[in-house]
Amino acid sequence: MKYNRFEELPVWKDAASLAADIYRWSSQTVFRGKGDLANQLQRAALSISNNIAEGFERGTTSELLAFLYYARGSAGEVRSMLCVMDMMGDFNNLKSEISNFKSKSESIARQIRGWANSLQNINIAGQRHLNSNSKAVYDSEKRADAFMQKIDKMVEDAREKRGGAIV
Repeated sequence: MKYNRFEELPVWKDAASLAADIYRWSSQTVFRGKGDLANQLQRAALSISNNIAEGFERGTTSELLAFLYYARGSAGEVRSMLCVMDMMGDFNNLKSEISNFKSKSESIARQIRGWANSLQNINIAGQRHLNSNSKAVYDSEKRADAFMQKIDKMVEDAREKRGGAIV
């Protein structure tokens, strides 16, 4: 599926939702007197969606990849702070929420990793570098791949009909 705006990206939606939830959650009184913990947690959570958005808007695959790794790093930072909070007695009554936020940030990190892995295997430099020739080559490669997948499927179907052997 092709996305035209970062707001359409499922991973951005998940990250933005996590940030909004973290902001609401960390306004509780238990966070008072804990230094910059709430503020740092909020900033790290917000950084995930912001880096996804900035990378998406940059226009090159290499810049998008860099910002996806920044976003993934921020998801790790959120998890790290939640793990530390889990070890602090002051947050014992929030263990369930902490666990839930850790799971959400892990899920986001996995989504980002999957997207980054798929981007590393494409031959297009990004929107900023697209011209009619590079787009034609890219589209031709996609059509060729789709054609080869159809042939593979036809061979597999024929193999099943003949009991596994194709002569």
